[in-house]
Amino acid sequence: MPDSILDLSIPETHQVRNQPPEFGPCDLWASDPALREAVAREGAAGFSAHLGEYGSIAGDALYRLSWEAHRDRPRLRTHDRFGQRIDHVEFNAAYHDIMGSAIKHGVAGLSWAPQAWALPVTGVPAAGAAATGGHVARAALSFLHHQVEPGSSCPLTMTHAAVPALRRESALCDWAEKAATPHYDPRDVPMADKCGVTLGMGMTEKQGGSDVRSNETVATPLPGSDDYALVGHKWFFSAPMSDGFLVLAQAPGGLSCFLMPRRLPDGDKNGFRIMRLKDKLGDWSNASSEVEFTGARVQRIGDEGRGVSVILEMVMLTRLDCMLGSAAEMRMALIQALHHTRHRQAFGKRLVDQPLMRNVLADLAIESEAATTFALRVAGAVDRAPGDTHEAALARVATAIGKYWVCKRAPAFVNEAQECLGGAGYVEESMLPRLYRQAPLNSIWEGSGNIQCLDVLRALQREPATLAALCTEFDSAHGRHPVFDARLPTTLEDIKRTLAAENDVAQASARGLVERIALTLQAATLLRSDSPLADAFCLSRLGGAHGLAFGTLPIDIDFDAAVARTGVMQ
Repeated sequence: MPDSILDLSIPETHQVRNQPPEFGPCDLWASDPALREAVAREGAAGFSAHLGEYGSIAGDALYRLSWEAHRDRPRLRTHDRFGQRIDHVEFNAAYHDIMGSAIKHGVAGLSWAPQAWALPVTGVPAAGAAATGGHVARAALSFLHHQVEPGSSCPLTMTHAAVPALRRESALCDWAEKAATPHYDPRDVPMADKCGVTLGMGMTEKQGGSDVRSNETVATPLPGSDDYALVGHKWFFSAPMSDGFLVLAQAPGGLSCFLMPRRLPDGDKNGFRIMRLKDKLGDWSNASSEVEFTGARVQRIGDEGRGVSVILEMVMLTRLDCMLGSAAEMRMALIQALHHTRHRQAFGKRLVDQPLMRNVLADLAIESEAATTFALRVAGAVDRAPGDTHEAALARVATAIGKYWVCKRAPAFVNEAQECLGGAGYVEESMLPRLYRQAPLNSIWEGSGNIQCLDVLRALQREPATLAALCTEFDSAHGRHPVFDARLPTTLEDIKRTLAAENDVAQASARGLVERIALTLQAATLLRSDSPLADAFCLSRLGGAHGLAFGTLPIDIDFDAAVARTGVMQ
């Protein structure tokens, strides 16, 4: 018995063991062979050192900052303490640090001004075009960035996508160049007072959504000026603290595109009000809003009535980033699952060594590499499109195909990675709940699944060059794998039959068609790139030996080789 109460001690109930260490730091570039190979294959090998630098930063400093930016969500202050309307969105300082690092390294601008990073390039880009490899390198930067902080990817993507449209207007070229520079300036001041700017977009309205032609916002020409005044609203207005916004509105000549600065040249706030911030499922570090225009002063981009055509190039770039983002989320979910299963034991073995877990991890590795390789192939097509008709046609149709399929696969993929952690993958101390909330966004943003599939159908029906481009891609892989060769005639017959069908039948069949085209394209891309996982992809995705869930690979596939291919040390 103790002599006094001071001799009492609390007994230990257990020791903490069989738990993985904290994730990271992780060099996201050096540890990803599929990404490195794709960048080199698509013509951006000269940027490898720069990508390596950012991969190291993203997997360490930005990864740590992302937790703070995600937990401390943006807050809207409509008025100051004196009752004056300010419409100001406050962000955590970590968000600004992340944005600053991303823009400094070219996540928003490298496509358009690679010389700003003193990197080796070939050729001088024309207005609106990139030097060789610029789009691919920028896509890889976006892929690295999105793995750790996808919320900030939204303003980075929109800033990047807006540059070519602004470059086409001489009066707006200065803003285009400021959007493409490696300078981040979060001050709420006129664009003329900044050396670098960010850009947002406002397209959809309550009554229309994706049907932007039903927009009701009115743009009225101002007497004695080339400017217009906007009156109306936007239902989704992303990144409302950007310096300028591209918006659609009905001008006298029809639906048109406009640049709306946040601040007027004299420093006054432009005529729009932030009504509220969206309370979103995920994407918490980024602010999305609803706004009303009360006579906002804007400048037209392109001719009146041509707003949709102005937007189309931007949409292709933002849809590419959706695909890249989903592939990035897959990659991060995969390496989180591998990290856990390498260090956790159950039933006498590490989880990573359990046969069925090995099947799941190998299946995820195959899916991740297929998504990454295909997304970078599309980025390469975008890069080469200005001087190559085949690549331009492929970029046109493959962007929509990949936006549909890769983005559609991400939520199920992330959920499977959560299961690898069990209950630990469902609590907020893990990154996987954040990824799971984020995963559905890319399939919805910039046109949900039906919009993408109908766009593919429309391209194949009206633009013969897109079908020819697909056939060329398919033919380039013919003879490389028997399962692919057996599947290809079926895919081609599906396309032919759908295009010959009545329009309602064709539309109702569009999802199934795009899925089959996507799988065939992914297989062709892996085969042409000599990926070590091409055989497993063809056998499982094209050969009919795969179930409806991950972890249903046929047992004759080399699970160990698939897991080793991830680049994550065993």
